[in-house]
Amino acid sequence: MNKIFLIIQREYTTRVRKRAFIVMTLLVPSLFGGMFATISYLANNKNQTIHIVNVIDNSHQFQDKFTSTKTLKFQNTNKPLDSVKASLNDDDIVLMIPEGKNDTAELFARKKNTLALSDEIQQQMNNIASNESLVKMGIDTARLHSVKSNIVLKTREMTAEGDKNANIGSAYALAFAGAILIYMSLFIYGAQVMRGVIEEKTSRIIEVIVSSVKPFQLMAGKIIGVGLVGLTQFALWIVLSYLVGKLLGQNGASQSSTFKFVQTMASSAGYELACFGFYWLTGFLLYSALFAAVGSAVDSETETQQFMFPITLPLLFTYILSVSYLFQAPDSTLAVWLSIIPFTAPVAMMVRIPFVVPPWQLGLSMGLMVVAFIFCTYVAARIYRVGILMYGKKTSFKELAKWFFYKE
Repeated sequence: MNKIFLIIQREYTTRVRKRAFIVMTLLVPSLFGGMFATISYLANNKNQTIHIVNVIDNSHQFQDKFTSTKTLKFQNTNKPLDSVKASLNDDDIVLMIPEGKNDTAELFARKKNTLALSDEIQQQMNNIASNESLVKMGIDTARLHSVKSNIVLKTREMTAEGDKNANIGSAYALAFAGAILIYMSLFIYGAQVMRGVIEEKTSRIIEVIVSSVKPFQLMAGKIIGVGLVGLTQFALWIVLSYLVGKLLGQNGASQSSTFKFVQTMASSAGYELACFGFYWLTGFLLYSALFAAVGSAVDSETETQQFMFPITLPLLFTYILSVSYLFQAPDSTLAVWLSIIPFTAPVAMMVRIPFVVPPWQLGLSMGLMVVAFIFCTYVAARIYRVGILMYGKKTSFKELAKWFFYKE
């Protein structure tokens, strides 16, 4: 046990002293702070381009009936279409409404229009045409508009403590952030373990080390050491992000709706953070053991691809499903099973956590995660003890299976 502690200490102190660790620890909170400050600034100071819409209305149905907005300014013109097109500025538009065709119009511009811009013009034309039809039918449009309702739907969640705001926006943001962080960090820190094993193996340092410690002790020490480096970096990111947030708040950014949304989300994320810590730790131990086994089986990083793909496929598959499906259906059968199967649970469960997971499903998933990482560590350790002393041999899955059954 003392030897494992020495290996953990070496892995930890060596990595946290590296310039890359210090730079990334300081850089990430600064980037997040800069990102939120930029989003807040853009949200509160929308420097939107004003488009002049030159309306050539040969139908005389829409003339003087368009309403200018912050980004669209309508003006009528009687000039020929070619003349107006020739005099257009880059951001201006020509709206050509032909005579006798009530359902067709054309937009001309030097640059491609955004979907929101064409939708706005189309919506106004439909409203004008509909009002005119209602008037022709003898319906008082002013009275009709006066009885139109503007319903705002507020979602509330029923809990044992009473009803509370469902806060769907925060739930989506937390689910998205948790899934991305788990997916990226398992790859980054798992690859660090694998790269460390390859470096020691190729430099033949491993032969000296394994003369003093057992291969399992070496693998366990390396995995735990890198894991502690990752936890240290996450803890520093949280503390530094909080300090950056306070600094931005003093500079007035706290008044923005974006910053208030992030503050609200962070203040109610204690349960999600605890679950994130568990799934990050168990997921890291599970995948790092497999990464260490892969690192011990090859002589260089270029040979890792054939083994990496089957290992990382479940994570990649779950991440793609999370973006395309699980966010919309967090309680579906597929989401439930993905959050229980250990190889996909770290990402899938982080998507489901903000939407309230039944306790039995959470307990089953956590229990299987612990069992899975113990089993994978056992399998990886048996491959690792043989692989780290093998040089110059082309390794295959069949060879790995043989290594597993080798006797001590």
